[in-house]
Amino acid sequence: DMGVGFSKFVSTGNKADVDELDLLRYLHRDKDTNVIMMYIEELKRGGQEFIDVAREITSGKNPTPILAIKSGKTKAGAAAASSHTGSIAGSEGVYNAIFDESGIIRVSSVNELFDYATAFTAKKFPRGKRIAIVTNAGGPGIVATDMTEVSGLKLAKFSAETTEALASHLPPTANIHNPVDVIGDADPDRYHHALESVVNDENTDGALVILTPQSMTNAIKVAQVVSKIAKRTPKPVVCSFMGVVDVSEGVRHLQKNHIPVYKFPENAAKALAALYRSEQWVHRQKLAQFKFSHNKKRAKEIMKKCLEDGISYMGELEGNELLACYGFPVLPSRLAENAKQACETAEEIGYPVVLKIVSPQIIHKSDAGGVKVNLKTPQEVKSAFEDIVKNAKNYDPNAVIRGVLVQKMAPDGMEVIMGVKRYPGFGHLIMFGLGGIFVELFKDVVFRLAPIGRNNAVRMIKSIHSFPMLDGFRGKPKCDIEIIQKLLVCLSDMVIDNPLISELDINPLIVHEQGKGATVADLRIIIDPIETKPQKK
Repeated sequence: DMGVGFSKFVSTGNKADVDELDLLRYLHRDKDTNVIMMYIEELKRGGQEFIDVAREITSGKNPTPILAIKSGKTKAGAAAASSHTGSIAGSEGVYNAIFDESGIIRVSSVNELFDYATAFTAKKFPRGKRIAIVTNAGGPGIVATDMTEVSGLKLAKFSAETTEALASHLPPTANIHNPVDVIGDADPDRYHHALESVVNDENTDGALVILTPQSMTNAIKVAQVVSKIAKRTPKPVVCSFMGVVDVSEGVRHLQKNHIPVYKFPENAAKALAALYRSEQWVHRQKLAQFKFSHNKKRAKEIMKKCLEDGISYMGELEGNELLACYGFPVLPSRLAENAKQACETAEEIGYPVVLKIVSPQIIHKSDAGGVKVNLKTPQEVKSAFEDIVKNAKNYDPNAVIRGVLVQKMAPDGMEVIMGVKRYPGFGHLIMFGLGGIFVELFKDVVFRLAPIGRNNAVRMIKSIHSFPMLDGFRGKPKCDIEIIQKLLVCLSDMVIDNPLISELDINPLIVHEQGKGATVADLRIIIDPIETKPQKK
């Protein structure tokens, strides 16, 4: 019915012997297989081994696209997590990271799985995101336009020569700009001239043709026109022939000629976007890796002492030194046990300062009223110290209060979050995204499995929705994006070298203007004494 043929159909059962990786390798070598579709409940061999094999299949010498649908979504596991990273990630974050790192395109439904497979079997991919739409009805053209933009593509802007050609062939009532509306009474010749004009435009990377059945519509002849033009161009052409009986003959012709065709325009637009993502993955740029010299010896000493002292939670007091071993810029700080010590420390560090409660039982300090910022005088420090201790006791009467951390106030900048959550069988999941108090509200975050290098770090940063805010949105100064790249790689190095780190939040990491670095403003680290073998780098 969809025009998709199967070269092989395999059920893995309980994977006692053959599992996903075995089948992926086999299907990649199979000359009859153009695209691999997967239904996954769980991976027998997850983590880096799966990523390495799948990445070679999707972007090696003979790339084969992989589409996957993953079932079994749940939030139950995240409810027990104490860190921001742990509560946001969940098992879905792990699988999203695996798919993103290996170039697998994840789909949300079986229908979408076959929609995308239909597009991939045509073996034509857009080199850019500029799409032309040709339609004989305004409404479906608008729907296709919306889904094109939502899916990460954009409408092509035609050259003057193209609009002139369209104007010469189409009636005055037609729209000669994108989306091109050839009007309801369009005959096959009108479709021919419109489609040929837009695919020949160098500003167009692909085309979406929409046909709605009307009294004068000849679906089969329009299909013949489309297939003829599609065969002549290297650009992908997908269709939406809306209806069932009235367009069935045209649909069959398109399927026979390997032209992707869908019932609804939004499906066609999403399929084009999937083709574009695949093309971008195969031809992605690869930057030179960073080279770091970490103080691994001191880091291991810190971790060993925490374990010997029975410390499972590290705040800034202990955590800052560990981060510094891996190149993180931390602020001058010192623990004060009373208001007098706090004032003396503030004078030594230099105003303005920040005061933060230090208690193993109070992880989210802001929720407990345990943070006071921008303190500029001894009087403000004394008052803040007393308020913080009082708030902490009211928040948790049983909390052990070690004191108050006096810390240099960080310079202004953009707040982001870096985090880690360890998952059995997969390793450490690295998180990056918009930080501060809104991280769990907006959840504008992305995940990767450690170890990661510079290229993965770059893709992580660019994939969050708020990336334009880092990149000079509306004339604001650009943030130091390179330092974010470096610190993400350093974070990955740190958890690979110290696998007992179970959860970690650096929130916020304040990123300053381009060339001025970043500052760790707050952090928490949870240590799990269960032994975990580090993954190979």
